[in-house]
Amino acid sequence: MYNNEDTLAAGIKASGKPRSELYITTKLKGLEPAQTATEALKVSLRKLNMDYVDLFLIHSPSPANKEGKLKALWDEMEEIHSQGLAKSIGVSNFRVEDLNVILDGAKVIPAVNQIELHPYVWKAAQPIYELCKERGIVVASYGGQTPIVRAVGGPLDAVLPAIRERLEKTRGEPITSGQVLSKWILQKGAILVTTTSKASRIKEFLDTKNVPNLTEEEVHVIEEAGEKLHKRVYMRHVF
Repeated sequence: MYNNEDTLAAGIKASGKPRSELYITTKLKGLEPAQTATEALKVSLRKLNMDYVDLFLIHSPSPANKEGKLKALWDEMEEIHSQGLAKSIGVSNFRVEDLNVILDGAKVIPAVNQIELHPYVWKAAQPIYELCKERGIVVASYGGQTPIVRAVGGPLDAVLPAIRERLEKTRGEPITSGQVLSKWILQKGAILVTTTSKASRIKEFLDTKNVPNLTEEEVHVIEEAGEKLHKRVYMRHVF
């Protein structure tokens, strides 16, 4: 979907890492006329030079949902799983109503629902979050840096510095506002999904595990500030 499967395959080959040490995820964006999800995945597998992926996601409930074919698409995803072409299957950008369509009679519960998640959409996203929690679906967060990248000047600008300062004193090392936001996401029980082309950002992202936990009060302050602005960037027409 992101036109990087060929280059990823080349990078993996150059790394010399065995397949058993890698976790590879790819997505089903959409289908060509008369194409099946299985055929689409096999195209990806050829590009990746792999026999299977660890996680295969439906990128969006549309257009299958509009055509009344979402349940049938999930049935095919289950077949992909049973064939061993994907160790786990999941979804992305699914609302409560979309999840309910595929959960009704599902043989395999989605392993993951990847959604836009940060403090500025937390209140709106809670129904999705709670359903996923109830059904054992892991929430994966993308767009988690939105408050400091795409919503500069928002309510969180006033509260993040003090939290960052407290964490720096506790740790004894510098901490970024991005790491504070990442820590909030992790403490909500979600998985972090991020992209970058800079090695320094990758190091910062990986270093988040070493950042001390936020206090309950700090989590509350972040969410209280987040409720003052609804800023959805990616999940259009979802919430």
